[in-house]
Amino acid sequence: MKSETPLDKPRSHTTLLHATPKGAAICRRIARRQLTAWGLNSTHTEPFYSALLIVAELAANAIMHGRIPGRGFELHLALTTTVRRGTTLRIEISDPRGERLPLLPSVHTPNSQSGRGLVLISALADRWGTIPRHPNAKTVWAELDLVATPDAL
Repeated sequence: MKSETPLDKPRSHTTLLHATPKGAAICRRIARRQLTAWGLNSTHTEPFYSALLIVAELAANAIMHGRIPGRGFELHLALTTTVRRGTTLRIEISDPRGERLPLLPSVHTPNSQSGRGLVLISALADRWGTIPRHPNAKTVWAELDLVATPDAL
């Protein structure tokens, strides 16, 4: 994979949160505030709302499936512009359960109580995946390509 040189200084924000339902709610609020500060709510409304749904699903997964008592999870948002892809929003949620990798469910029943979050992320994101994080942790990431709209020009 070729390395890309950013055209501008990447904008990023990182926050460490408690792995509780309240921590997930705070994560959603922080993401909304940061994406609004970057202007995505007015220049890229569809990716803005998609990003908020992705953050909500990844935060919920971190507190439900990636939680270890006494350890939190991390939200990282980055907005970069490169020649090849243009502007990309990258969402990362890191949790301490590196051995529990997310997998798309193979079968859904209408009455399933869970398993739709990764399907939603897969549908909304241009790319998503996981990377190991030292020690014994993981990061689940999703990227949204922000296509220039006539209003944003």
